[in-house]
Amino acid sequence: MAKKKGGATMLADGHFTFLGETRTDSKNRVVLKGEVSKHYMAYVNDAGQILLEPMALIPTRSFKSLSARTRASVLRGLKQAKEGKGRYLGSFAKHANAD
Repeated sequence: MAKKKGGATMLADGHFTFLGETRTDSKNRVVLKGEVSKHYMAYVNDAGQILLEPMALIPTRSFKSLSARTRASVLRGLKQAKEGKGRYLGSFAKHANAD
């Protein structure tokens, strides 16, 4: 995961897989071949390289239905992440489609 503002950029995993060449369309949009996610955080560095980080969106109604203790824990984690106090726990991709 890359830092959102200021400081050095941190990557959760430095390994990248080439997805193929692409170019912008008439509206300057880039179409990715093969879907990884529907939502992304976008970052650019001084060299003009662009990094897209997949995101998962949580509807407000889902957050509101959590217990007060769980909501407090989530908010504490978000605050810690914003302050750069998070740590990488490895990929959870294998659990993405688990029911």
